[in-house]
Order: sequence, then structure tokens, then C-alpha cells
Amino acid sequence: MNQHFNYSNHDIAVIHNENESEAVLSGLKCIQAEQDIKRDDVVVLTPNWVNNERTNPSDGVVVGPETLRTIIKWIKARNPRRIIVATGSGSGNTRQVMRAVGFDQVIKEEQVEFIDFNLGPYVELILHHKKPNAIKVNKIINEMTCYISFTQLKTHEEATMSASIKNMALSWPSTQEHGAPKKKLGIHEDLHGFIAAMAESIKIDLAIVSANPVMVGTGPTNGIGKHTGLIICGRNPIAVDSICARLLGFREQGIGYMHLLKNKGFKETDINTIPMKGLSLVEAEKIFSEKVYGEKKVFDKV
Repeated sequence: MNQHFNYSNHDIAVIHNENESEAVLSGLKCIQAEQDIKRDDVVVLTPNWVNNERTNPSDGVVVGPETLRTIIKWIKARNPRRIIVATGSGSGNTRQVMRAVGFDQVIKEEQVEFIDFNLGPYVELILHHKKPNAIKVNKIINEMTCYISFTQLKTHEEATMSASIKNMALSWPSTQEHGAPKKKLGIHEDLHGFIAAMAESIKIDLAIVSANPVMVGTGPTNGIGKHTGLIICGRNPIAVDSICARLLGFREQGIGYMHLLKNKGFKETDINTIPMKGLSLVEAEKIFSEKVYGEKKVFDKV
């Protein structure tokens, strides 16, 4: 495990508010995330723009443009040196997704930079993984000092769950190298192993996951969007994604890459020891299950 990946703060916030932007701001305040962005930082924000097959954010395929704006404004208030929205659509054309959903207008109006991960210039990223054991990634990886993953929570037909780590792992690989949908060089032959290797190589400093909506059924694009009003955020993406997994009914063993990460030394997968602010896990489970399944259900007594 990379030595500089010291996730020393495991606090996460789970907030319930039907207004997604307000929920995000409440969550960030709850964990005092404003302390983490400094004036000399180069902040890279990766939103989930998987494709433009379904462009209504209420479907849960892509993040909401107005919540993206809210996060950008929150970052701007910290006065970092640079703010960059950067992602790479799996469909192969990131800018088509931008235009279809309205992300381009948000970026233009907020006057922040944009980088398409599907384009160069590139540097090589070595992975602790058999195939591929290295990939080309945009050179901004060597310049960023604060990295934020913002995504919708989804069940996923290959990765089981898509949350902050999966969003990061499949955004950086370039369609120029891997094709669309990024399967050309073997990423999907051991997808869980690849996601775990990416989590070892790229540190997420702030994970923001929206379950408003959450996609259940068959993600990443063909599922059903359900509005729960829940936002999960924290500095430790392992802890954040462990709680996300539990809301979907899984423990760490049920998400292949999460189990691999635990075995690699990332220990923040125990839902019984993760410090939670805002809602408790029991409270979150009641809200989630009622909104998604129509019945309050509690899996845990932590």
C-alpha cells in the first residue's frame, strides 16, 4: 500500500435532506471539510458522467448539474490556486455528456477549468495489478494536491456497487488507450482487481456520494432511480463506500474490490467502528429502505 495514503480521519457524515445541494453542504460542514482545502491547492473534482444515454439526473445515471455547481462554489469559497473539473466518460465522448446534461454551462458560468481524462497529455501510472499493470492517465495527476470524487450511488452489473472508489477508478483510464467502454486492454477481465489497484494508486481526499437518487436494479445506466434524500461524505473513501455498500445490503465481503482493499491493509471497512456524524447507520437504513423498497428495514444494531 502506498505510504502516503494515510486516511487518518475516518469520520463520515450521513445527511438526510430532499434538497441534494443542501444535504451536501450540511455533510461537508458536519465533517469540517473546509479545513482541508488550502490557498495553494490544485483541486481536481471528478463527477460521474458515465454516458449520455439517460440525461435526466433523476434517473441516477449522472450527477446533478446544480449540485455540481454547489460543490464548485463551496471549493471556490476556500480560494485554492486552481479548480479543475476532470473526468472521462465511458461512452467515449465526455463533451457530449457535458452538453446533453448542461454541465458545460455550469463550468462556463463558474469559470473553472475542465480536463477530459479521455485525452492527453498523459503520464504512465504503474499499478499493482496483472492486467493492465500500467495505464496512461492525464498528467494533472502529478499536479493535483486535493482530489474529490462526486458520484451517485448505484448497484452495478459488473462492479456490484459504484460509489466514490469505482467512480475514480473508471474515470481516469482513457478511451484513447482502452476504447469505449474502456475494455480494450483488459480492465474488465478482472474489474475488481483493477478498481482495488487504482484505489492504491490514486488517493481520494474527499468522497461525496449521493443517494438522491440512488440507482437500484441494474446499473450503471439501466437501473431505477430512487430518491432517498441521503448524502454520504467523508475524507476516507473506504469508510464512505463501506457505509454505501451497507445501505445497498452488502458487507465488505460482498463487494470484491472492497474485500481486496481490506486484505491489502485498508482496514476502514468495519461498519461497527466507523465514526458517523449526522444520522446513525440505523437511521440511514430506515430512510433508505423505506424510500427504495417501501418498507422500513434495519439490518444492523450499531
